[in-house]
Amino acid sequence: MKTVFCLFDSLNKSALGCYGGTSVATPNFDRFAKRGRTYDNHYVGSLPCMPARRDMHTGRLNFFLRSWGPLEPFDNSFPKLMSNAGIYSHLVTDHLHYFEAGGSTYHGQFTSYDFIRGQEYDPWKAMVQPPVERFREKYSPLHYPVTDGPIREKKPFRLQNAINHEFIVSEDEFPGPKCFKSGFEFLDINKDAEDWFLMIECFDPHEPFRAPERFKDAYKTGYEGGILDWPVYAKVTETEVEIAEIRANYAALVAMCDEYFGKLLDYFDKYDLWKDTVLVLTTDHGLLLSEHDWWGKNLQPYYQELANIPLIIHNPKRSDFAGTRTNMLTQTHDLMPTFLDIYDLEIPREVQGESVLGDKNNREVAVYGMFGGPIGVSNAHFSYYIYPDDLYEQGLHEYTLMPMHLTIMFSTEEMKTAELHPPFNFTRGMPLLKIDALSSAARIPLHDNDLFQDIGTQLYDLKQDPMQKNSIRNEKIESKLLLNLVDVLHAHECPKEIYKRYNLSKN
Repeated sequence: MKTVFCLFDSLNKSALGCYGGTSVATPNFDRFAKRGRTYDNHYVGSLPCMPARRDMHTGRLNFFLRSWGPLEPFDNSFPKLMSNAGIYSHLVTDHLHYFEAGGSTYHGQFTSYDFIRGQEYDPWKAMVQPPVERFREKYSPLHYPVTDGPIREKKPFRLQNAINHEFIVSEDEFPGPKCFKSGFEFLDINKDAEDWFLMIECFDPHEPFRAPERFKDAYKTGYEGGILDWPVYAKVTETEVEIAEIRANYAALVAMCDEYFGKLLDYFDKYDLWKDTVLVLTTDHGLLLSEHDWWGKNLQPYYQELANIPLIIHNPKRSDFAGTRTNMLTQTHDLMPTFLDIYDLEIPREVQGESVLGDKNNREVAVYGMFGGPIGVSNAHFSYYIYPDDLYEQGLHEYTLMPMHLTIMFSTEEMKTAELHPPFNFTRGMPLLKIDALSSAARIPLHDNDLFQDIGTQLYDLKQDPMQKNSIRNEKIESKLLLNLVDVLHAHECPKEIYKRYNLSKN
């Protein structure tokens, strides 16, 4: 068998026509939906980027135990399991987080990989004395703040993005198109070979929302200020025209993703890969683009825009699925056993996800969240966000053998709290470091008191209130969802402090 797994970061379900979206023309995503099976109730698991990828690799939720971090020595990663079985795996990605401390063990699980440079704040181009005055004229201070000092002191990541884009001018120099070019090179060489897995992972349409100008032409807003392409994760304070411009820049980037995905569909048509190649399209999470008066993710309840994400699969073994939809309740960590199922490989006993290639699954609820944040529970009818009494209360621990945050190692202060913890059943006999989750830790998201808002346990009826405008209370429904949550916690050997933090019974 052969598989092409296409992952776009932050691809909102509402942006795709095949999911009812109208704000962006997505003829190729919609065209693929006619070839594959569309999953209407597909949900995230661990959040955000690298925790989501750990779920994808391992088939388990990990946010109960660990914040953003690498794969662990005891983790079973699907490309490594494929390699052990003689199946070649190749990763093409411009996702810079793989090459930071907190993502450093993922790409090495593949047989080979190609890293496309230049996305976001990738430390790609060196400019000791950047043209700050020109950047002041080019970029809006709302997204690229420059005051008395250089932007490097205020927002260093955003300065690096501005520097990178000094060297990204023509369309073929953009990282997204380069990802697809690399993917086509792999296909040109290997399309007639057997037993391979290709992952084309594009950071787009993740912010910053920068696409070649021809894609923006369809989404003109009349805005005349500096570039607005990287909203700060916070409550909306922008004017209506500024909001429209940010959304238009996202739309243009989605349109670019759609066109290049269409080139992949054309390739499948030209070489009739449909007959023997699985094609999977999905994302890691959504992004709020002023919905619920929010930009971004991480700091608010995991509204449907963030949690309910697209998944479309073409499976040549199930031609009867073409153009169909399913209401099965699926999640990100189902991808790992699905990929193993494609190749008839044994699924490790510790995997909690289920293959989605069949006609049904056994999941009653989707459980999702972020280390230290609220826990989301959804049965596709109701969505429930469970907060602790005090979101900033201490008492959580990181369970890890890879003490790394996003860009740096754990601090001396954190490591001084470390003690050896006995193995869990899924750690293959390896003990772990149990490290206090200090409030000063450089983890995602930073737990600053002025960042988190809209805090408090909330229940929404998605049938009656799909836009989640009005939360409700219903003791019977909440009790049932809590029981479902506890079952999931038990299955994942959740540490006892999680039960205490969220006022849950272990029985």
